[in-house]
Amino acid sequence: MPFRLLIPLGLVCVLLPLHHGAPGPDGTAPDPAHYRERVKAMFYHAYDSYLENAFPYDELRPLTCDGHDTWGSFSLTLIDALDTLLILGNTSEFQRVVEVLQDNVDFDIDVNASVFETNIRVVGGLLSAHLLSKKAGVEVEAGWPCSGPLLRMAEEAARKLLPAFQTPTGMPYGTVNLLHGVNPGETPVTCTAGIGTFIVEFATLSSLTGDPVFEDVARVALMRLWESRSDIGLVGNHIDVLTGKWVAQDAGIGAGVDSYFEYLVKGAILLQDKKLMAMFLEYNKAIRNYTHFDDWYLWVQMYKGTVSMPVFQSLEAYWPGLQSLIGDIDNAMRTFLNYYTVWKQFGGLPEFYNIPQGYTVEKREGYPLRPELIESAMYLYRATGDPTLLELGRDAVESIEKISKVECGFATIKDLRDHKLDNRMESFFLAETVKYLYLLFHPNNFIHNNGSTFDSVMTPHGECILGAGGYIFNTEAHPIDPAALHCCRRLKEEQWEVEDLMREFYSLKESRARARRKTMRSGPWEPPAEPGTLSSPENHDQPRGKQPAKQRTPLLSCPSQPFTSKLALLGQVFLDSS
Repeated sequence: MPFRLLIPLGLVCVLLPLHHGAPGPDGTAPDPAHYRERVKAMFYHAYDSYLENAFPYDELRPLTCDGHDTWGSFSLTLIDALDTLLILGNTSEFQRVVEVLQDNVDFDIDVNASVFETNIRVVGGLLSAHLLSKKAGVEVEAGWPCSGPLLRMAEEAARKLLPAFQTPTGMPYGTVNLLHGVNPGETPVTCTAGIGTFIVEFATLSSLTGDPVFEDVARVALMRLWESRSDIGLVGNHIDVLTGKWVAQDAGIGAGVDSYFEYLVKGAILLQDKKLMAMFLEYNKAIRNYTHFDDWYLWVQMYKGTVSMPVFQSLEAYWPGLQSLIGDIDNAMRTFLNYYTVWKQFGGLPEFYNIPQGYTVEKREGYPLRPELIESAMYLYRATGDPTLLELGRDAVESIEKISKVECGFATIKDLRDHKLDNRMESFFLAETVKYLYLLFHPNNFIHNNGSTFDSVMTPHGECILGAGGYIFNTEAHPIDPAALHCCRRLKEEQWEVEDLMREFYSLKESRARARRKTMRSGPWEPPAEPGTLSSPENHDQPRGKQPAKQRTPLLSCPSQPFTSKLALLGQVFLDSS
């Protein structure tokens, strides 16, 4: 008998008063300009409270109006909020914060740091800010975007993480000491997302710095997970990075797994890597076969496919946005609407929601102002223009302001049933939640550029095209310009092109000389050889007419991202009809 979900009727909905001037429940779509200003005010209330009460600590404690270190003592909120400042149009504060970070952030410290969180928040935030620096009016140094202080900081932070990847499997430990490396007693058990969420940041870093080690370790980790999937095509939740054995065998799309799937898709788009996309599409088939019920996604046993937890986790709300990136809009909207009903029921998404019972799970009733459902709304609105998605944005603004706003920022909601608050404001509130809300209501933001405009930058390697659109958000909502990955490869490509031209020149010259000699000896005439096949030593022994095996990028090719990247926000990437 197939598993069916019984959703109870008559759910209690949280009704919040609408702000004065906001569109009412009369069927009219929310006014984007109105809510855009509301979101901007939310950002500055939280951001100013952090600066006044918590800096230089990582995060704000909004109920006691002070700060605390959470992920490593990096002034994390400042790094996470930096690109949001530019998206909101505040170039002067962006420039000031760049100086502050250079003067105050030090990674050479005796701190145990999460490899995953340091990558997505610190490395990702610094890379994004580096690539946006010129747009923000920062006076960049010669050689940018292939050099610069924020890039050097990102590289330094990433190098501190590399010892975690030195395992027999190539899958990283979850924690590393920034001064001493991996602690001798460190647990080898790491969640799946903590292994497979590096390719976006590390491939960008390798492309900009020319050091392949970052992309190499990220790819190895991805491949080891792929090779560890079960016979039915699923991966579990936690794995031993020393032995490669699964420790937690629950398979789903939520906590502990989520951004692994996300980075297969985004890595494929960023790098134009069809193998990564093929891996995701294989996973997607297994996910639909075993975890998908009535447009919900459950947790199942990774080897058998039997349901282990019929719950929806708030972290799973990224999935409709990810579906939109591969063009699966209809399924994305149906799942989104399921998740939206949960939001309407509570005024937020509880961490766990029991689907058959239609209510929260004990000790998982909180909402730490997560961005995932808003993120999906932004992607889907770009793809469809459906006003229902703006309504979610409206509801999010109203709920967060009504329930979570306090004198010193916005507090985590400890319990959505009675609206009790917790003394924490996660840095992702400014990095992701506010950013996605603002972009949902700001269709003309530069992030949404469709390729009609771009910036041309001269680098030591030639002309570089930036800002043409198709930004890839890392899992902390830090946008990466895919065109930038081509800016710092040109030097090697030019060297290859010069070598090819020289081979062609000398090959033609030698073949003509040989023809003249043979003509003078009255020998049979021989046509000139194919260009590039005779004169160079490495090609001398090749059969006539055979081209060198190495593929090279033409010197005059535009370094802008391929056209398919520009369609990322429109949900039409890697749709191959063949």
